[in-house]
Amino acid sequence: MIRLPAVDKLSFTTLSVLHTLSHKSPMRLTELTATEQVTQSAMTQLVTRLERDGLVERRPDPSDGRAVQVHITERGANVIDARRMERVARLSAFTEGLAPEEREALASAIPALRRLAELGGGSL
Repeated sequence: MIRLPAVDKLSFTTLSVLHTLSHKSPMRLTELTATEQVTQSAMTQLVTRLERDGLVERRPDPSDGRAVQVHITERGANVIDARRMERVARLSAFTEGLAPEEREALASAIPALRRLAELGGGSL
């Protein structure tokens, strides 16, 4: 059985790679390197660690036998889901302190924020 690393101990880059793969999996290492703006060596080392921890897996690229694609695993997706739930819980606790009209203003802004996230390539 593989033990998952504690989510709060994962680096920002690790979480960013998992988040990227949760939306765009599979990706080649070169694509991840460009997206995350790190060196090829750093990305290779990171993907090796993530693979060892069962968060991603490498598979042959069906369109190019020399290349590999990085896929997020169910465990990796679970890490991202757990982070998302933590953020939602934290934000919910903050919004409880707002006046009803302030909560309504936030709720009405959500569609625009969601659209901004889509334009930026991510999601809320």
